Amino acid sequence: MSFCVALIGRPNVGKSTLFNRLTRSRDALVASESGLTRDRRYGLMTIDSGSTLTLIDTGGLYGEHQLSDLLMAQTDHAIAEADIVLFILDAQQGLVPLDLEILEKLRKQNSFVLPVVNKIDGVSEATAVSEFCRLGFDDFIFVSASHGKGVSQLATFMCEIAAKGKNDPSETGENQNVEQERLPLAIIGRPNVGKSTLVNALLREDRQVVFDMPGTTRDSIDIPFSRNGVDYLLIDTAGIRRKGKVSETTEKFSVIKALDAMARSRVSVLVLDSREGLVDQDLHILEHARNHGAALVVAMNKWDAMDKQGRSAVMNEVARRLDFAPWIPVLTISAKKGSGLASLLKMVNRVEKAAAFLVTTSHLSRLLEKFVEAHPAPMVQGRNIKIKLATRGGSYPPKIVLHGNQLKALKSNYLRYLENSFREELELIGSPIQFQLKNSDNPYKGKQNKLSTRQYSRRQRLIKHRKTGR
Repeated sequence: MSFCVALIGRPNVGKSTLFNRLTRSRDALVASESGLTRDRRYGLMTIDSGSTLTLIDTGGLYGEHQLSDLLMAQTDHAIAEADIVLFILDAQQGLVPLDLEILEKLRKQNSFVLPVVNKIDGVSEATAVSEFCRLGFDDFIFVSASHGKGVSQLATFMCEIAAKGKNDPSETGENQNVEQERLPLAIIGRPNVGKSTLVNALLREDRQVVFDMPGTTRDSIDIPFSRNGVDYLLIDTAGIRRKGKVSETTEKFSVIKALDAMARSRVSVLVLDSREGLVDQDLHILEHARNHGAALVVAMNKWDAMDKQGRSAVMNEVARRLDFAPWIPVLTISAKKGSGLASLLKMVNRVEKAAAFLVTTSHLSRLLEKFVEAHPAPMVQGRNIKIKLATRGGSYPPKIVLHGNQLKALKSNYLRYLENSFREELELIGSPIQFQLKNSDNPYKGKQNKLSTRQYSRRQRLIKHRKTGR
């Protein structure tokens, strides 16, 4: 297990900024508004010596707040996992009563605490020491996370402590290479449809903050987990509202992070509230995921809250509204009760395998020949459209390259026929099929035959006879 370091502190002291600086990433959402981070976020910190540590970013601990108990539970998990706790303080604001409450909590849990004074810009270290001396620490670490001042020294110091510990800092339970081999699975949808509840149900732990309030999740959180021999990288995203209702700057960044999650995922699970059915905003989110090339699965959540008559009506309505994309599988689940989750993961695996599109050129070409023989392409201006060959153009989503003559004249309905035929034969469920049309070049185009002396003389005689009428 990797040596773990948790970043703890009150809201807006710069924990996420320091997390991004130490991990050399932009994973954590950062803005001037407090309370952006609400769920635990894990990242890797590597220094030049090759030592690697696991960092845990946490939400700011509030005094009185409707989410304070839930954030405290998330922080308690991080503290329990951590070998070192970085207690982040704000040099600009100085010592406040909430800092004392947090430190008292850390001492009760017998944590190894390193006090880190952030935002040291314009504040002398002597002034900062006099401000925080009441905390009872012998030494403080001074940094400016936003400007990078003192961050490398902090990283080196943490790695030195880790090297002295019982854990080998070079070991990483979730290293970057392993994460790259995992199946990226994004959980997307509107606010308050149960995305974080679904994530917690899949992980079988209270990993994400769940609260009956839209917008509880504000950032996209990557969570590695394994089930039945398959390694996943679960991406919980913030709820995406209609563009006209997105007003706060932080919410706009949350939406951008959610769209980025769709681009990174191989499969996106669109979570719906069964009681509301498939609304227009769900279709917009689905279109975003489709444009980013992710395979799609629709999960009708809160199915247990529906009666038999309501279930039939909502499924008929969903089927009607998804008529343009009948290849998207629709499953029913209850994230709160944990029902339907095994079927959901099986469908995710099936859809991902189909989206990988592992098929040979010879097989594609044989299928193409079969489809064209059954229904030839219509003629254009009395000339046949020849589709000679089909090759694999890529995956996620599946791409088929058609080779032939006059392919740009193919009508959309014939391409739809080919798409449906390939999908049925290859069981390409959950992914759109993209066609690339490649016309064969005429090797004699633009070339002229050069006449020999004898051919040229004969041509001149023919022209002369034609002019004289002989």
